[in-house]
Amino acid sequence: MPARLIEDPLGIAVVFSDGTTAQFSFDALPCPDLARNLLAGLAELIHPHGNVDAANTIAHFQRAVRDMVIVLAGRGFTGGAADLRRPQVAGYWMGATVDLEACSRAMLRAYQAAGGTLDPGVAELAAGRAYNPQLFRRPLPPYGEAQWARLTEVCRSVTADSYRAHKAALGAAARGGDPKDAGPSGDNLRWLLVRSGPSRTEDVAAQVGASAGVVRQAGLLQAGRDLFPHLDVAIAYILLFGVYSGIVPDGIDGLLVTDVDWAGDSSILLSYVKGRTAAETLNLPRRAARLLEQWLDHSQLLRGFLPAGQRGQLWIRLSRPGHVTVAAGPVDRNSVRPWLARHEILDTDGRPLRLHRSRIRTTHAATRDTSSWRGSSRATVDPNHQAQVEGDHYLSATTPLQQQAVDAIIADAQHDLLRRAHPPTVLDADDAAGLARQYPQLIASLELANADLDNEVIAELAGGQRDVFTAACADQLSGLHGPKGKPCPARPWVCLLCPLAVFAPRHAGNLLRLKGFFSRQWQVMPAAQFMAIFGPYAQRVDEVLARYDPGVIAAAAGQVTGSDDELPLRPEEGTR
Repeated sequence: MPARLIEDPLGIAVVFSDGTTAQFSFDALPCPDLARNLLAGLAELIHPHGNVDAANTIAHFQRAVRDMVIVLAGRGFTGGAADLRRPQVAGYWMGATVDLEACSRAMLRAYQAAGGTLDPGVAELAAGRAYNPQLFRRPLPPYGEAQWARLTEVCRSVTADSYRAHKAALGAAARGGDPKDAGPSGDNLRWLLVRSGPSRTEDVAAQVGASAGVVRQAGLLQAGRDLFPHLDVAIAYILLFGVYSGIVPDGIDGLLVTDVDWAGDSSILLSYVKGRTAAETLNLPRRAARLLEQWLDHSQLLRGFLPAGQRGQLWIRLSRPGHVTVAAGPVDRNSVRPWLARHEILDTDGRPLRLHRSRIRTTHAATRDTSSWRGSSRATVDPNHQAQVEGDHYLSATTPLQQQAVDAIIADAQHDLLRRAHPPTVLDADDAAGLARQYPQLIASLELANADLDNEVIAELAGGQRDVFTAACADQLSGLHGPKGKPCPARPWVCLLCPLAVFAPRHAGNLLRLKGFFSRQWQVMPAAQFMAIFGPYAQRVDEVLARYDPGVIAAAAGQVTGSDDELPLRPEEGTR
């Protein structure tokens, strides 16, 4: 087992992936039960269960264990992890360093995931945001267009060429025969490998009854390279799948064949595990689905020769071209660096690109919304993300065009908030004198070029010549809710929050009809949906009606029947 707890003296023994070993002692610590629980969580974080795979990294966790148990013991705590309570843990983390908090949080979460017991308040706190955020972590910027294009081009070329060679090799094997009888030709060797799987030169020579040199000269190495995908090919498939799908690297690495669910003849619903959250599903884009289908076909022959324990892994390959050692699962990142150098994928300084696979995901998100096939220049929110994650990781790492789009969206939202903040303009009577006193300064603050409030316009507003359903409009061509210079397309209730609206006593009837419409919508819509669509307008209509004389309201109420026929509604907006 890579990580093993030692009870006497308390400690942990570790075997790393490179075969080296280390042992860490936690003897003579106060709160031994808590220390033991934290070490149980640490064991779950060590490779292959987790990402911890170096002695220096475990030393950070060792300091965190010692600090947490010593500090809590100094405050009178004597129990284990199950006895911790939210105030105790919050007090410790608020006074800890970034590193100590991050390590102790990770161990508590891993301890609970492995079946350990935590108080619900402590579990919720451990899963939440850190008190001491890691300020050195910056969102990864997207790759430049030249780097992205070169990476995509090389991956496409490698996958297409290797798949073409694979299909040709299968065709050659179908034409061949048993090399023991027909001789060790290229087609005959392919025939043999299709039936026996990856084989060493010596073993094939023994089967054929020829020398190793003859078999090697006949093209055994090339036959194995063509028939079975090797590391170089698997890296190209994995990187290109990330380019096409935008799935997180740990989600791609952990894929199994059973995670691929065909939804019809051409669509794939892919299930994967995102290390920071949980299981997720994604309806793959067409290019990613076609690539995955190609990989399953490309690796099908090799998969048939694997042990049952490896056969379910999606990413299988030979460790080297033409060799017999089979690997399955994630590709070691140290293998990606020489792959980039061999294929001359360079950074802006002309050196081999230092590839970060999470930047592939970032670049996918940054480029998908500006590509012509999507038809939009604005960012779209990934359905697998929370809004906070989307903002932290992508809106802060944008291309120049995206930054302009984000700035425009923010400016529009701010202007909309300012417009809604203006108090309604309500006249006590239908008189131009009252409007002349109340309204011009508001129009001037909006800087509307078409809103030239001369005496004639004020008279039209007060007299009803500029009425719409809900109010009188100072300028229907202002462009506040539609194209500038075109009649305003806003729905009747939108006028309630528009700064160009002037409410006079003659509008009381229609305002009451709108209020009744809102009441009927409240009865047929979920509360959250109603508040999102009609909530601000329902509040404003009450605010406007409260400014009217009660006699005006009473007279107008006698003319309201309370049906949708009284309002200019579209068919889908009715409540009946």
